Amino acid sequence: MKLTLTTMILFLLLLQGCTQETQNKLSRSIQNWTGTNGTLDVYAGEKLVKKFIEIDKLTTASGTGTGTERPYRFGYGYDDKNFNGKKDNGESKVYFEFSDYSTSYVFYESK
Repeated sequence: MKLTLTTMILFLLLLQGCTQETQNKLSRSIQNWTGTNGTLDVYAGEKLVKKFIEIDKLTTASGTGTGTERPYRFGYGYDDKNFNGKKDNGESKVYFEFSDYSTSYVFYESK
């Protein structure tokens, strides 16, 4: 019991000393291991224009060779064409990305 408590305290102290980005990367690596089941809704004003379901994770893009982050996120999910939140026949898993720029866009694979 004492060893477990000591280990937990040591882990929390180490985690607290990490930068926010390091904590985010640790969190993403845990999500990569455990998996998630997310949904991404894309709106144009108040109108829903695109929906991706059963997303495993969203990833921040990194520059090749530079290690610096790029201003977009990407992932894989099912293109929910009829916005019902369920994977139907004809709705395939696609790659998509969306920008952090002020000009909103969503890039996605269309099969």
